[in-house]
Amino acid sequence: MLTQNRADRTKRLELRAAAEQRREERQHAEALLQAEQAQVRQREGLESRRRCYIELNTASRQFLTTMNSYLHALRDDGDVDAALAEVEAVRLAYRDRYSEAQMIAPRPVLNACGVAKHRLNGAYRKIKQQAPALSGAAAELQALEDELHEQVWPCVGAQKDAMRADLGVEDPD
Repeated sequence: MLTQNRADRTKRLELRAAAEQRREERQHAEALLQAEQAQVRQREGLESRRRCYIELNTASRQFLTTMNSYLHALRDDGDVDAALAEVEAVRLAYRDRYSEAQMIAPRPVLNACGVAKHRLNGAYRKIKQQAPALSGAAAELQALEDELHEQVWPCVGAQKDAMRADLGVEDPD
């Protein structure tokens, strides 16, 4: 009887140990799954930001380029209406890309994007108000173009740098 009790006790201890081991294995598997899911979310978030940043950078540069082309059309008696229509279309595309960035980008990137947006919209407003009256006036139109290059392009560059930093892209030495 004593031998039977010891055998039963040993069996119960073995069953408890086996149950404990299964519980630990389940916890470990769950922890691995959660870690894997976190990595997937992180990769997806990074890829989403990367896509958004590429589109916003492209839209910002296109907005500047089309404003510059509009000034050239005014100076060179080009197709002003088509150039202005292109500026308007690109401005709307830029606005959409910026709106998307507001939902995805972290605060440091949004700060840089906000400065660039302010400068882009200021340049657009100034060009829209002043440029048509300057049609053919090369010096005044050149001054507006120089202002784009001196005041707006650096902000777009700073925006790009902030986005690259967020993505962990390092500049080559």
